[in-house]
Amino acid sequence: MKQFCIALSMVLCLSCKEKPVNLDAQSIVDKAILIAGGDRYDHAEMDFTFRNIKYKSIRQNGTFSLQRFLPDTLNTIDILTNDGFIRLQKSEKIPLADSIAFKYMESVNSVHYFVQLPFGLNNPAVYKKLLGESTIKNKNYYKIEVTFSEEGGGVDFEDVFLYWISKDGFTLDYLAYQFYTGKGGIRFRESYNPRVIEGIRFVDYNNYRPKDTLANLYEMDVLFEANALELLSKIETENVSVRLLK
Repeated sequence: MKQFCIALSMVLCLSCKEKPVNLDAQSIVDKAILIAGGDRYDHAEMDFTFRNIKYKSIRQNGTFSLQRFLPDTLNTIDILTNDGFIRLQKSEKIPLADSIAFKYMESVNSVHYFVQLPFGLNNPAVYKKLLGESTIKNKNYYKIEVTFSEEGGGVDFEDVFLYWISKDGFTLDYLAYQFYTGKGGIRFRESYNPRVIEGIRFVDYNNYRPKDTLANLYEMDVLFEANALELLSKIETENVSVRLLK
């Protein structure tokens, strides 16, 4: 009887260990951010080039500065900080209409947002929802929907994003989004060329769109597997350097 009790206890213990842990969207994103760089994002100076334009971000002690250096003769620098947006030309602040300033601000923020993913997914304006699981190229993923609140979500707050985060390593390998500005559309991005610089992970992307203009955003992973997307461009972040700040 004693041996039976011991054996039963062992079976119960094993079953407890094998019980899968159900993660919610927030927990999955937290793990993805930790894997990609964690709190290094919060105290780092990053420089990179995107489409022949130089960018710099500085985060330290709760403050941030997202910068863009335009290759013109006026030494134009766009700067987005906790206090707002300014444009400098030859080191002097240039007055801008609110609509123009907002357009420049969104452009600067968008580039930094994508380059530093998944860091921005914990922004207070972000709503996250776990849609389920998906398989892409024989690899299992969590499929997460991201939407934005109108307050703090920017001019494109109605845009919808999907992120595929791997179940085994919690890397963000694919993303898709539907946008409504201009003529609108859907894009799907496949990451490649992952590299880690000073503990922060960076990737480049193959940028696709569906061949069928009536395609559904939520089926982008299925369409990608079915070769129903066409390659539009490659999105490459070059000359990346990181300096961790104290």
